Amino acid sequence: MSQQSQQTQITRTVKRLSLIVIGMSAFAFALVPLYDLFCEITGLNGKTGGPYVYEEASVEPDRSRLIKVNFLTNTNEGMPWQFWPGKGAVRVHPGEAKTVSFFVKNTTSKPMVAQAIPSLVPISATEFFHKTECFCFEQQLLQPGEEVEMPMRFIVGRELPKNVGSINLSYALFDITDRVDISTISGSPVEDQLPPVGG
Repeated sequence: MSQQSQQTQITRTVKRLSLIVIGMSAFAFALVPLYDLFCEITGLNGKTGGPYVYEEASVEPDRSRLIKVNFLTNTNEGMPWQFWPGKGAVRVHPGEAKTVSFFVKNTTSKPMVAQAIPSLVPISATEFFHKTECFCFEQQLLQPGEEVEMPMRFIVGRELPKNVGSINLSYALFDITDRVDISTISGSPVEDQLPPVGG
């Protein structure tokens, strides 16, 4: 093979690899809305719902059963934050409200915004796992080096099938800084400087 042919082959390979990288970047950018749409259409992947209204006094926990709930965390590729659960697992009685903590730290030198996306297995447990409070309901704005504790309160419904003895709840943390206006997020320094309404 001549040197010119080799150079042409190298140029083609570099162009192809560049297109792959651009395609992967575009896919990563669209991953959160695509994930939401996929779960909405198919009901698959164990995506949990929004805030659940729960009258704790009206439900008697099933003390005859204990369900192990495992917590897993990960960050999407390119997300430099640290993200971890306070406990790797807890045991709860169906119908019992439980609060656990997750922690996150912005390890960068700039303000960033994150969104946590939950997923639960087995899928058969999804409709019986209810969150009354969760950091995943809101976007998380952290300043450089800031670390926060984020509570999550949940109930495993008494109607959970008898063959389910453990549940895995995982959260993937995505960087959405480029997709949001930081000044509109509750608790942002810009918002704190705004005058009160009517003032």
